[in-house]
Amino acid sequence: MKIIHTADWHLGKRLQDFQRLQEQQEVLAEIVQVADDEDADLVLVAGDLFDTFNPDPQAEDLLYSTLKQLTAGGRRTVVAIAGNHDNPDRIEAQDHFGRECGIIFAGFPKTNIQSHELSCEAKVLQTAPGFIELKLPRHDAPVRIILTPYANENRMRSYFGMTHLDDELRQSLKGHWATLADTYMDKKGINLLVAHLFVMKRGGEQPEESDDERSILQVGGASMVYTDMIPPQIQYTALGHLHRYQEMGGGPCPVVYSSSPLAYSFAEADQQKYVVRIEAEPNQAVTFTPVPLKTGKRLLRPKFKLVNEAVDWLRENPNCFAEITLQTTTYLTSEERRQLQQAHESLVTIIPDVRTVDEPEQESAPAIDLTQSMETLFANYFKNRNKGQEPNERLQHLFREILATEPE
Repeated sequence: MKIIHTADWHLGKRLQDFQRLQEQQEVLAEIVQVADDEDADLVLVAGDLFDTFNPDPQAEDLLYSTLKQLTAGGRRTVVAIAGNHDNPDRIEAQDHFGRECGIIFAGFPKTNIQSHELSCEAKVLQTAPGFIELKLPRHDAPVRIILTPYANENRMRSYFGMTHLDDELRQSLKGHWATLADTYMDKKGINLLVAHLFVMKRGGEQPEESDDERSILQVGGASMVYTDMIPPQIQYTALGHLHRYQEMGGGPCPVVYSSSPLAYSFAEADQQKYVVRIEAEPNQAVTFTPVPLKTGKRLLRPKFKLVNEAVDWLRENPNCFAEITLQTTTYLTSEERRQLQQAHESLVTIIPDVRTVDEPEQESAPAIDLTQSMETLFANYFKNRNKGQEPNERLQHLFREILATEPE
């Protein structure tokens, strides 16, 4: 069975004032082409389909038209779950449309997919809250999928009856997965887990989130999940949330973030983006390969000491979004800013790093490190404006709430 894993489309997302819809149309067309070229049987979209709870009509049209194209006229099944940027009710509201095309939507961790037949070549064999078993055309062996869309704290309390998060959440989620795997997953089918969570190896280094990605660890969201919680029956875990392609160790199977299809913040500057091609059969280790995507502008962060150098570079690299840093002895004049802006139609940010003429670089005040988290940048700014005073916990908590604000 051939499977394509993708995630974090963030349809409707902008880069500051720059529209990305055309790029999104092109990269999703490329993903459709990859699925066709690979003659895939199944496509998994692991959350963050939209960038906001209330996407604009163009983003909605792009999502549903692309998902329909991915089904290849009903011959290929598509499974799409909600992420932390999605409205789960909005995602599940399209279930009637999905069934006509061969698309299965899951917005909540315990969504119970209806067991009647789809209006396509695939058949729903069994369902349970957070689980579905499918019979796909061309394959005798069924595919079983545990579905774990993102859930915030309120939903976790509702679904799992918890009073606290962290260890209690992990134990409840592990038990939920284990029960589904023990009940429905034997060695005669292909067994998968699709989730939108922050997952890492227990005791390993915590993977980095994009600066632009709302943390689902710190505010009103799911706690960190460890790879050793995944049931041993699972052959591949398809993850969404982190925007860089990476395999997380420590699990019983490959546990993979496919990456977003486009770079969505300068923390992802010059990052290669992928979808993942998986080949699976019952009771065998899967083979998987990241397939590089070619579409979309790169995000680049060059540094210069002379305005003329920056202008020349901008003119030589028109097909990118640029964030440039200029180490200067004075603040930039309006004329210099005008030259820079006119040299490149996609110049997003100009960062002046002002130093005195004889000031050694290593002794100067450090430039702002934009690879730091938003919380760290806020804390540093607060200290700079308040004579070194640290922001108190209440203020930091309020700032984190603002970062992760989402309507219920």
